[in-house]
Amino acid sequence: MRRLALQLVRYGTVGALGVVVDLGLFNVFRATVFDPERIAAGPLLAKVASGVIAIVVVWLGNRYWTFRATRRSRALREAVEFFGVALGGLLIGLACLGVSHYVLGFRSAAADNVSSNVVGLALGSAFRFTLYKLWVFHPARTGIEAQGRPSPL
Repeated sequence: MRRLALQLVRYGTVGALGVVVDLGLFNVFRATVFDPERIAAGPLLAKVASGVIAIVVVWLGNRYWTFRATRRSRALREAVEFFGVALGGLLIGLACLGVSHYVLGFRSAAADNVSSNVVGLALGSAFRFTLYKLWVFHPARTGIEAQGRPSPL
């Protein structure tokens, strides 16, 4: 239980850094190169750009800190799986943003932030942590036993 609690704290810390990167870049991109006054899909494009950059930051933090005891030696395969899960989480945030901005008509910067960076973030984070823990960084897939020692198999 202590190990899980420590992982959750680390995951939260890495996630907080990712949120700062994502939130900051989303607002910079939305206000500049993806301004919705000039580009109709601007908020979605801003979220994709900021989200992908944040995913890279979070992967590095999770690989080398949160799940370091269970990371796999094959970083490329782990990265592909991690990014697949992370993109799933990003799609959840994009769906929340799309519904709010384009379906419900809430088009202010504040509404875009609430839909993508509050509601979408909460739903996407639960989705990502679950799949990272149970699939991407699962000890059984890395040859690591629960005690953190290499498996004899």
